[in-house]
Parts: sequence; C-alpha cells; structure tokens
Amino acid sequence: MTTARRPARLGMIVPSSNTCLEPTTHRMLTGRDDVTVHATRVAVTRIAVDDDSDRQFDLGAMRAAAALLATADVDLIVWNGTAGSWLGADHDRAMVADIESATGIPATTSTLACTAAYDTFGITTVGLLTPYTADVAARIAERYAEDGITVGASCALGHTDNESFARITPEELLLPSRRLAATGPDALVYLCTNMYGAPIAARVEAETGIPVLDSVAVTLWWCLRLIGAGPLDPHWGALLARPPG
Repeated sequence: MTTARRPARLGMIVPSSNTCLEPTTHRMLTGRDDVTVHATRVAVTRIAVDDDSDRQFDLGAMRAAAALLATADVDLIVWNGTAGSWLGADHDRAMVADIESATGIPATTSTLACTAAYDTFGITTVGLLTPYTADVAARIAERYAEDGITVGASCALGHTDNESFARITPEELLLPSRRLAATGPDALVYLCTNMYGAPIAARVEAETGIPVLDSVAVTLWWCLRLIGAGPLDPHWGALLARPPG
C-alpha cells in the first residue's frame, strides 16, 4: 500500500500586527492542493528608522519563531516582512543562514524574494509605493541603489503604526500607482506585506502597461519556485504567472 505525498508546507514568520498577508496568501492559493501555509508571529508594531524599530527584527526572535515552525515539519521557512529592504539584504541573508543552521530547513525572506524577482525579470528601475514615512522610503532607495536597483519615483503614505497599513484600501493606491507608472519604471513595487496592493495588480497593469510586483505576491511566488510548485494566477501580477525558465 502506498501513501500519497502530502502537500508542500510553507512556514511563514509574520509580523504580529499584520492582518493582510495571511488572508491574501490564502486567496492566492484558492483551488490549489499542492501547498499549505502555516504561520507563527514575532512582535512588530512600529516601522521607523531608529534603534527601537530595528530591534524588532533581532535574529534571536526570528530563530525562536523558526524553531516553532520546524515542529510542524515545514519544507521552507520564510520571514514574510520587508524590514530587509531598509536594513539591507545582508541582514536577511544572515537571518536565513541562522535559521537554516538552527533548523536544518531551507529559508528565505520577502526582501530576498524581491531581489530574486528583480533579477529574474531584468528589473533595474522601480516606482516604489509604501505605507511608510518618507525617511524609511529614502533608506529603501539607498539600499536598492547598493544592489543596482534605481527607485525612479516613490510615494510614501506616511504611516508608522504597522497595524494601520492594512487599513489603507486598495482603491487608495490607484492614484499614486498611476502617477508612479507615468514615470516609466520597469515595474511598480508595492513594498509592504501588510498593504493590500495585490488585489489591484491586474487592474493597474491593464491601465498602465507597467508590471506590478506586490510584496505578498512576490514572497509567495518565490516560495513556490523554491519548493518546485507552479506559479501564481496572473490576477496577482502578470510577471508572477510566468513558468520558471
């Protein structure tokens, strides 16, 4: 008697005040039976460019969260937050190495997923839309420049309370998206895993002709690629629906 192989399991470390990424991720996987998602949380409530905010992303807290996910026998662990975009990709690479060493399970992060998307799709200039304050957005642009990505134009909506990011409606993102698209970037980037950019990706792409990369969608896209699963539906971004290769 043979036993059918279980679906692949994605283990996600989620910012504690995030209310967007889990429901959005599950919607993206509607109708699929090849993968399941399992989450644990770390304390994150405020986003700013200061030491108190940065301490929320301590490697020790991430290691402890990853250890909990490891007890669920997950196949991949992902830090589903974008702090590496202003702390630097090397911060996330160190986190991944630490998690993999502690658990023996492959790991990645949202920031590394974005880096992979830019490389995969040949993106060198982006229009950046975030819920963060202008100084956080400026720090992101600096970090991106270090990795060869130019933020040609950006819109920072001025929030610091992480829970509040998910209160921004998708419709509120349409006007700044159109303005950023008019500058002619290779892609529009909705950078924050607690902001509902994914639901308007197809609409914005149809209106502007510019590809949309939403953090939640890109993170899931990269996780699926790492475990050898199929791509996303084009509703969540046309680039992310392309088969590998």
